[in-house]
Amino acid sequence: MISKDDYLYFVNDALDGMTAIVSELGDELANRRPDLPGANSAFALLTHCLGVMTYWGVHLVAGREVERDRDAEFVSRGSVADLLDQARQVRHEFERAVAGADPEAVLRGTVPPEWTPDVGPFMQRQGAALMHVYEELAQHRGHMELTRDLVARSVGGTPPVEVGRQGGEDGQDRH
Repeated sequence: MISKDDYLYFVNDALDGMTAIVSELGDELANRRPDLPGANSAFALLTHCLGVMTYWGVHLVAGREVERDRDAEFVSRGSVADLLDQARQVRHEFERAVAGADPEAVLRGTVPPEWTPDVGPFMQRQGAALMHVYEELAQHRGHMELTRDLVARSVGGTPPVEVGRQGGEDGQDRH
């Protein structure tokens, strides 16, 4: 079983990558959608991920009441500075939720009945809800990287070449 600290390392790595992208893009480009059907802006993707962390971590795992408008997350727009402040607050609340989590225990909040077909009966434990948070962050970090590259190209920029934990300059995974 993964420790809470190890889990938070991966969650924070994904969140750090996403906050770096919106910071790098700035207000105008972070709010721009790539020219693809159904594409979301980097701002909206990060807003959605913060909603996921809050709902699945703070509400379902920690049992604290939260308000969430999932549909509004995908059309959100605003200032990068404000979004980064929100990300810091959500990170803090999420870390508190993880600290108090018992992966084998049942959720402290209730999954809406309309989600049951999507999440299935396995999503009744705190550990599964926390894994879902990481799943969403990892998936949407990749979306944000592609969004950043497409938006940068649309204004004549060159996307950055990332060298780090996930791969080398040639894009090959080193793991």
